[in-house]
Amino acid sequence: MVKLPSRISLANLPTRIEKLDRLSKELGGPQIYIKRDDQTGSEISGNKIRKLEYVIKEALEQKCDYLITCGGIQSNHARATAAAAAKLGLGASLVLRSSGDDPLEGNYLLDRLFGAEIRFITPEDYRERRMEIMEEVKDRLVQQGYTPYIIPEGASNGIGTFGYYTAMEEILEQERQMGVTFDAIALAVGSGGTYSGMFLANKMLGHKTKILGINVCDTADYFRDRISDILNDSLRHIDKKLDYSKNEIEIIDGYVGKGYAQSTREELALIHWFAKLEGIILDPVYTGKGMYGLVNEIKKGNMQTYNNILYIHTGGLFGLFPKKDLFFNEG
Repeated sequence: MVKLPSRISLANLPTRIEKLDRLSKELGGPQIYIKRDDQTGSEISGNKIRKLEYVIKEALEQKCDYLITCGGIQSNHARATAAAAAKLGLGASLVLRSSGDDPLEGNYLLDRLFGAEIRFITPEDYRERRMEIMEEVKDRLVQQGYTPYIIPEGASNGIGTFGYYTAMEEILEQERQMGVTFDAIALAVGSGGTYSGMFLANKMLGHKTKILGINVCDTADYFRDRISDILNDSLRHIDKKLDYSKNEIEIIDGYVGKGYAQSTREELALIHWFAKLEGIILDPVYTGKGMYGLVNEIKKGNMQTYNNILYIHTGGLFGLFPKKDLFFNEG
């Protein structure tokens, strides 16, 4: 039995698992299910809040009163951090990647409503200096008398990993209740923390499910290295060793499209088709790309060894609204 770090309770858990009957019939392959982690809350909806339950608990234990984090202008993680900070009476400072002239909508609008302090930086500075810039923000806040805590992009670090360790425990209990065994669990991968938590739990709990990541940016090799780093960081929190090979980290490459947070015509069409088919909304940054990848892999015959696949809906609804004009220009 692994003794996990402590956490606070912010998310509405457990989230439901639903069978996607029409999608399964349409594709004629494995039976497909979806875990509705888009329903972990309203303001704090999505996968990020599971990680933040552990991260913010650590911040509170360190007597911190200000949260600093980073992301894109439509970052789900930044919005969830701002919402959690407001709920807990903490300050929030967001370092957001922006090319300028971003409309006040979606997650950015919510960041402002939650009262977060926002600093915009260029895509180049975000790529090369975001940690340095967050340290600058931290130094300024310390001078103002605060005790800040820096949360990395996506809360994807060792402590944040346990959000999806506990999600895997939740899934195992739901398997027992439903009388279903998932041969594979598929999810979009953008910073690596969600995958890391599920992979860690799968190994530690002796489960045999395949954890399949569909990367929405970078490459499979990048994420094998990144996830391995996160796993190593997580192990120091539980004083355990994990025997695994990077080759066990299964990343299905080829569905990045135009790049992070950029949508192709085909991805947008998949989101629209899926909404009409199942009455569930995917987002253009993570879950839409991930489902696009999964559907295409099934169509290619690459999923024939699986009977039941569970897809993790990690949220992101608010990021859909800035893309509104693209949908109906695309038909």
